[in-house]
Amino acid sequence: MAITLQELATRLKVELRGDGSVRLARVADLRQAEADCLTFLGDRRYAASLADTRAGGVILGPADAPACPVAALVTTNPYLIFAQAARLLHPDPPVTGGCHPSAIVADSAAIDPSAWVGPLAVVEADVVVERGVFIGPGCILGAGSRVGADSRLVARVTLCAGTSVGQRALLHPGCVIGRDGFGFAKDGDQWVRIPQIGHVRIGDDVEIGANTTVDRGTLGDTLIGDGVKIDNLVQIAHNVEIGQNTAMAACSGISGSTRIGRDCLIGGAVGMAGHLEIGDAVQFTGMAMVTRSFPEPGSYSGGIPAMSSADWRRAVARFRQLDELARRLKRLEDQRQSEE
Repeated sequence: MAITLQELATRLKVELRGDGSVRLARVADLRQAEADCLTFLGDRRYAASLADTRAGGVILGPADAPACPVAALVTTNPYLIFAQAARLLHPDPPVTGGCHPSAIVADSAAIDPSAWVGPLAVVEADVVVERGVFIGPGCILGAGSRVGADSRLVARVTLCAGTSVGQRALLHPGCVIGRDGFGFAKDGDQWVRIPQIGHVRIGDDVEIGANTTVDRGTLGDTLIGDGVKIDNLVQIAHNVEIGQNTAMAACSGISGSTRIGRDCLIGGAVGMAGHLEIGDAVQFTGMAMVTRSFPEPGSYSGGIPAMSSADWRRAVARFRQLDELARRLKRLEDQRQSEE
């Protein structure tokens, strides 16, 4: 859809500088944008590209506005305004109610007439699908699961039995919600499966990335709060609880029964042990290994940055000497105290 820069400025409540009659049809990178494109400058490292842009309009901050050669939308938060503008220029396709002939839908399923069930989807007994829901191709909705209004299951999403998804959720291809948690008891040399009888409950406005998995609870439920954003290839174990508006980057893994507070930021490839308590507004940088609870807000890191292989081998050799060095230091301290 095309929209004028003036209309964008009005709808987004930002300052317009320049020709508001410019019509924009899409968003693009600052260096690749054409006359019908909207772009943005959110990082001063790319300011050199601003002078050469051919975009129809640029979203940027007040400090960069004087150097902009084209019309501009001026804001103190260019990244946020760009996200909002992109949704206006590239809205989700409208959902047309109906059911593809190849879909399999149980007689007891309750599907709102405005919802769409795509090709090769399977909707089992007692499933509830509310208004405006999009069920993409190859999705499986297990018995008794529920999908709230205006949610989108893009493709090949699996909701295991009893899973509940809130309103306006976005579940990307291949994610699996509600599979059995990883619970086993040892009987001699063999493992005995512990029945997983809980479910997964997902709040409103949640986004879950491609091939991410969320396990059902062993007894109680696994809980994903409103507004949570989870990236691709993340593993959420049984009975984990994640508070509202927490965001988690790709390849992270959360062990069973860990509770994460609100407004947390979990970097890529973070690993958390089980039964931990993570407070509100806690940030873990990428590759952090979290083995204890962090109840207080703050930024925490645990990974070792990459270094040359030769330096790493020397460091490993010193790691092996730490116990002996600690014992030597203790002997020296004891000797000094005895001399005093």
